Amino acid sequence: MPVNLVATPAADLYPVPGVRWGVTEAGIRKANRKDLAVLLLDEGSSVGAVFTQNRFCAAPVQICREHLAKNTGQSFGIRAMLINTGNANAGTGADGLSRALSSCIALARELNLAPEQILPFSTGVIMEPLPHERIAAGLPAALRDAKEDNWASAAQAIMTTDTVAKAFSKRITIGGVPVTITGISKGAGMIRPNMATMLGFMATDACVSQALMGQLATELAEGSFNRVTVDGDTSTNDSFVVIASNQAKHTPITSLDSTDGQALRAAMMGIAKQLAQAIVRDGEGATKFITITVEGGKTGDECRKVAYAIAHSPLVKTAFFASDPNLGRILAAVGYAGIDDLDQTQIDLYLDDVLVAQNGGRHPSYVESDGQRVMKQSEITVRVVLGRGDAVETVWTCDLSYDYVKINADYRS
Repeated sequence: MPVNLVATPAADLYPVPGVRWGVTEAGIRKANRKDLAVLLLDEGSSVGAVFTQNRFCAAPVQICREHLAKNTGQSFGIRAMLINTGNANAGTGADGLSRALSSCIALARELNLAPEQILPFSTGVIMEPLPHERIAAGLPAALRDAKEDNWASAAQAIMTTDTVAKAFSKRITIGGVPVTITGISKGAGMIRPNMATMLGFMATDACVSQALMGQLATELAEGSFNRVTVDGDTSTNDSFVVIASNQAKHTPITSLDSTDGQALRAAMMGIAKQLAQAIVRDGEGATKFITITVEGGKTGDECRKVAYAIAHSPLVKTAFFASDPNLGRILAAVGYAGIDDLDQTQIDLYLDDVLVAQNGGRHPSYVESDGQRVMKQSEITVRVVLGRGDAVETVWTCDLSYDYVKINADYRS
């Protein structure tokens, strides 16, 4: 069961003018499930994206990068996106690239567009040929289904081992004009920045210069999806796309540091964090949602090293699953995080408000029953104070349970 996470009702997801979703059952891997989605953008939309840093990136990631590079500047013309589940089209070589491009060509023909105006995305099993003929056959039904208020259905269509569809919405005012932000994501396993085995799509009708979209996507990912981990594996297919349909009637945003730019970025960051945290809450087999905050570092980078050392430790994660306050495992992870000049006598460790260790040793007033009380909670905060500076970083993770092994052992069954 996901940790304190339920699907947002469809009625609470706001349509974004200029953005339409259509979904269908194409039988890509399994019958009787939504597995193909098409995202249609009105002309004049701005698009930015970030992708996996895994060097063995999937064919659709390679095609997306090429198509984005061909559509830069004022002539930017991305008009549609094609998403399939059930097959990652990764580890498929030249044939995989050909099949991804073939899918783009099929959708381009349906829409009377150039293939370069299409971005393809895939998620699912690696090293299997993409059934592009099933995708092409499913396109007419997906296009007939296309409408602005279809975000909930799209969130379901992009799921793989997810148990809950992940979608959130918000409305703000910019320049006295109402602006809508809606986003969806998928992901539950093979989660580790940068980014995670995830797909994320966020759209707004705000007017944003195309020149800012890459920066906006990068900043949003860095503050959200690049702060989550389930199992430490970086996927081959990670993709996060940010869209501005430019239909709201306010003065266009040409700087993210302007008053309007800051307001939009903050609102979109809020949605991005909700989507990222939802992935961890729905982590494969997760029973605990864990916030790890490392403060007092010299730099943000060393704070992140410590946080991820804790978050990736199987010993730490299984202790949280068992509600076993074997907290020396956390201190050990801090020690091997890769900070060569770390002074252990300056380190404090907290579980929620319980001071476990101070100046590198067990606090005199700490009793194991206090630690166990916190570890039995479904949501836990680990706070490490390094005593070296002013930097602070936070990441989100989950525990490691029996079900994680079962899910991944049976994944292809």
